[in-house]
Amino acid sequence: MYQRVIKQHLLRLATQYPIVTMTGPRQSGKTTLCQAAFPDYRYINLETLSTREFANNDPLGFLSGIKGGVILDEIQRAPQLPSYIQSIVDKENVPGRFILTGSQQFEITQTINQSLAGRTALLKLLPLAYSELYEKKSSSALADVLYAGFYPRIFDKNLNPTEALSFYLSTYVERDIRSLIHLKNLTTFERFLKICATQIGQLLNYTAIANDCGIDQKTVKEWLSVLEASYIIFQIQPHYQHFRKRLTKSNKLYFYDVGLTSYLLGIENPQHLETHPLKGLLFENFIVGELLKNRFNHVKNNNIYFYRDHAGNEVDIILDYGNELYSIEIKSAATIHSDFLKGLNFYQHLAGKKNTKRFIVYAGAISEEMNGIKIYRYQDIARLFLDL
Repeated sequence: MYQRVIKQHLLRLATQYPIVTMTGPRQSGKTTLCQAAFPDYRYINLETLSTREFANNDPLGFLSGIKGGVILDEIQRAPQLPSYIQSIVDKENVPGRFILTGSQQFEITQTINQSLAGRTALLKLLPLAYSELYEKKSSSALADVLYAGFYPRIFDKNLNPTEALSFYLSTYVERDIRSLIHLKNLTTFERFLKICATQIGQLLNYTAIANDCGIDQKTVKEWLSVLEASYIIFQIQPHYQHFRKRLTKSNKLYFYDVGLTSYLLGIENPQHLETHPLKGLLFENFIVGELLKNRFNHVKNNNIYFYRDHAGNEVDIILDYGNELYSIEIKSAATIHSDFLKGLNFYQHLAGKKNTKRFIVYAGAISEEMNGIKIYRYQDIARLFLDL
């Protein structure tokens, strides 16, 4: 089993809150982690039809049969349960009584806000972090990383990533999406997914996506929301400060798993990546995803933004710590070029003393420091996190 960084926080929070709720993509390892962290807890999977029907038809009777700690998997499948769980924890006041997991974040968040506010800790478990997967491996070729992604099952079972991700989309994503929206044409939605994969790291253009898919902009926004709810994509916002600059107002789109992105782009082996026109953006998606995993694995909110103005000045990542701003450039090249410093230097001049740290993450062989900028090869991304 992989050593998940978030496990220490899961165990800690279970001593402080009666409920711990863990959300994240399907197959990100939620069930495996919770069962390993709480081996003595009863495990109940609400995906099982008979169990789900019992929980939904007689929630009080269902819960009365559970004594001691319990893991309730895919809690969104039994939306009536949280109200009854609330009554139990208010009466018993026992830390760690319920461990809840779910894979549809909007539904779960709504349920928690209605029934469990103040009673549950909230965790998000994304697919494996680079350091969790590769810490004991001698090498990790970039093409292999971008091709295979980070879903644990692919590595646990030594699966072919193309096949595994195809099955993942068919058996999980499409089923979840059908439960959230009424799809008249699955083929159109599949095309929409593939179009989204071509948009990674770029400013969202609803009109272009709508035209490419033959749908209206309202549908584009609805479907993007569904993909976010299902932990397939996320967006980062442009960073606003009072710098008297005309800034872009559009978000950027990324996928939670870079391997899934590669699959949607039709990449069927690592060799295809070597000359692929989107290799640089796939690398960017990979690094942005790692930054987000690092935040969530330490129970911190997303503080990831980007900078871009109408003059074309841009920085890939701005991390906002309130009084401090860290800037990061992400480059898939193996050699550092002076052009890589342009955006960082511009932003430091713009932000002044608030821009306290500057970084470059690239695909080269050496981690070093140059003119006050710390440069990390992607294999050393865990060292970067120590600076954040």
